[in-house]
Amino acid sequence: MPTVAVDDKVLAALRSGDQAAFAAVTERFRRQLHVHCYRMLGSFDEAEEIVQETFLRAWRGRRTFEGRALLRSWLYRIATNACLDLIARRRPQRMVVGDEVTWLQPYPDRLLEPVAPSRDEPEEMAVSRETIELAFIVAIQYLPPRQRAVLIARDVVGLPARSTAAMLDMSVASVNSALQRARATLRSVLPERRIDWNVASEPTAAEREVLRRYIDASEGADLQSLAALLREDARMAMPPQPGTSVGRAALIELWRPAVVGPEAFGEFRIIPTSANRQPAAAAYVRRAGDDRYRPLAIDVLRIEAGLVAEVTTFGTRWFPRFGLPSAL
Repeated sequence: MPTVAVDDKVLAALRSGDQAAFAAVTERFRRQLHVHCYRMLGSFDEAEEIVQETFLRAWRGRRTFEGRALLRSWLYRIATNACLDLIARRRPQRMVVGDEVTWLQPYPDRLLEPVAPSRDEPEEMAVSRETIELAFIVAIQYLPPRQRAVLIARDVVGLPARSTAAMLDMSVASVNSALQRARATLRSVLPERRIDWNVASEPTAAEREVLRRYIDASEGADLQSLAALLREDARMAMPPQPGTSVGRAALIELWRPAVVGPEAFGEFRIIPTSANRQPAAAAYVRRAGDDRYRPLAIDVLRIEAGLVAEVTTFGTRWFPRFGLPSAL
């Protein structure tokens, strides 16, 4: 990352006691800081909390910013350390058990669009799919907090080793060692076919076609067609509920009572959407006696070679975040 000096007017705004001027020069980094904190924490809600904490810490420490580095680098340092503080406070509640990250939350794609560049900062790149997909977010939760911070700083944000060391109060040798260990852990916990995934910034045409077929089969309560779309070793998780269902047969049996038989939920309508640069389906259901379709769940799909490899289901509270209607 280049070390371009901050504009004098920006520096003056940072050092002044004018909160409006301070907000004007820092607020434009809110989205990218939120994505950064989301990667660190795996939680959309906690990322929002830490971004607010970041701006508060920045305001309190504004006179310590000397202007020799990018404003973004300074804010990233504050945000990263705020994340580490939160992880330390909540560590007993944040242990990865098996392959479950029960605190995992989705990131709506509509909130991932890049913001306009500014004079003193390089143009922000679109958030790459390979660093925001749910499988990646889950995998990095396996890393010890400082390894996680190093990996994100070096391999995602693109900071050099020296800048990463300064950000985390580590030596360059320690940063390089932590990065090597973090990469080795990721290779062991990411899905085997991870290197074959498409890294485009949005779902491909082929994936959108699989999503269309998934939606058609779901609306039609067609379990046979749904089964044909699943990999034999497909997985399903519903955070924050613990437990992962594994295998095509297990998923179909899990869905069966909801779509057919006397306990079926009702009539389904499903809207295509996307989260974490992955195709997703927002399901609504019209139950007996109701005249409208009500939100039910959002399924985020990981698709491999034309089949659904993983379904991660999130609850109705996420519909407003995705800009989805409250009823149909």
